[in-house]
Amino acid sequence: MTELYAIIIFLIVLFLLLGSGVWVGLALMGVAWVGMELFTSRPVGDTMITTIWASSSSWTLTALPLFIWMGEILYRTRLSEDMFRGLSPWLARLPGGLVHTNIVACTVFAAVSGSSAATLTTVGKMSIPELRSRNYPEEMVIGTLAGAATLGLMIPPSIALIVYGVTVNESITKLFFAGVFPGLILATMFMAYVAIVSKVSSSWNPTMETGMSFAEKLANSRFLVPVLALITVVIGSMYAGYATATEAAAIGVIGALLLAAAQGSLTPTSFKASLMGAMRTSAMIALILAGAAFLKLSMGFTGLPRALADSIAAMELGRFELLMALLVFYIVLGMFLDGISAVVLTMAIVEPMVREAGIDLIWFGIFVVVVVEMAQITPPIGFNLFVLQGMTRHEMGYITKAALPMFLIMVLMVFILIWFPEIATWLPDNLRQNASS
Repeated sequence: MTELYAIIIFLIVLFLLLGSGVWVGLALMGVAWVGMELFTSRPVGDTMITTIWASSSSWTLTALPLFIWMGEILYRTRLSEDMFRGLSPWLARLPGGLVHTNIVACTVFAAVSGSSAATLTTVGKMSIPELRSRNYPEEMVIGTLAGAATLGLMIPPSIALIVYGVTVNESITKLFFAGVFPGLILATMFMAYVAIVSKVSSSWNPTMETGMSFAEKLANSRFLVPVLALITVVIGSMYAGYATATEAAAIGVIGALLLAAAQGSLTPTSFKASLMGAMRTSAMIALILAGAAFLKLSMGFTGLPRALADSIAAMELGRFELLMALLVFYIVLGMFLDGISAVVLTMAIVEPMVREAGIDLIWFGIFVVVVVEMAQITPPIGFNLFVLQGMTRHEMGYITKAALPMFLIMVLMVFILIWFPEIATWLPDNLRQNASS
């Protein structure tokens, strides 16, 4: 009964704070403070200060602002224009034509950005005018952008995976490599959907591209060299064991600065804008993580996570039933919270359940990220929907309808992960074996 009262109080305080417009990080601290005051006799102030300092001084967390800064630098270069020039000759003749540039460009940029919002904004500014001018269906242009931009949460370096890894104390490098194959498979599923629709839709009548010779395609491919080189250096340094996630992030920042300087895009104004953008985003995420750490400690003192885990165990749910319950839970939660907030808000309760069920936490990290990717395109708080609305001036209902097929493909991806868990676990397991040999 005590646990029931604790749940009710926690939820009431949380929704009151979030509903009043308080920042998510401060709302989490407020809930934790109330829980400590009501259910424990420990000095709340000292405990909060110690916990916040411990969570904020983690060396692993250093990778977060560095990867964000790398994405901010690249966002302010001509990288997106160069990617379109390099990709479009190869993709124009595929079923679905240049719509595939949305998906491939998002996949490539996600591998150097780590941010869904940065990926969407950068690729969207490039592709929307180009695809509109070629008479591609508007719903498909917007839908593929909304869905493919979420790959920034999956494909390393992923900010969401860094946050998850710090929250549950798992290896960031292993989580990064666990996200590689699922991210690529999801991108392939998006492309397959585009190809099918292009063959069966009566409204698909884009302006055909003029043909290019193979030599001309190769010549245009030189525009892809800088970003592919940066991806290879950043990701390859981690896989080869030469760098940790934090060190690879530092290498990525240096590489992005050199790339921007070579393009002539590195000016005092752009440098300052990238630095301030990275600081704002990093400070927001750090505050959320600090609040989540304090909430996790507070819930631990109340015994709530353990009680909930015991309750789940008593229900004798199988692994599949538990995952289905969590799938529905995160989809509903994603309607009201962004992905990172949903992860840090729930891990204090969900982690003990997952451990009790014997689910691999590296695999579960990928499961959670796929589900919170859906949160980016589900109303009423889907962040990608708001970004697209600002870019296209369409009604929210129109954008949501366009993004619905991508949402359903992500649901299918969740089941593929459950049926074939090796998709997420093979690469980090192989990495672990290589490191130990």
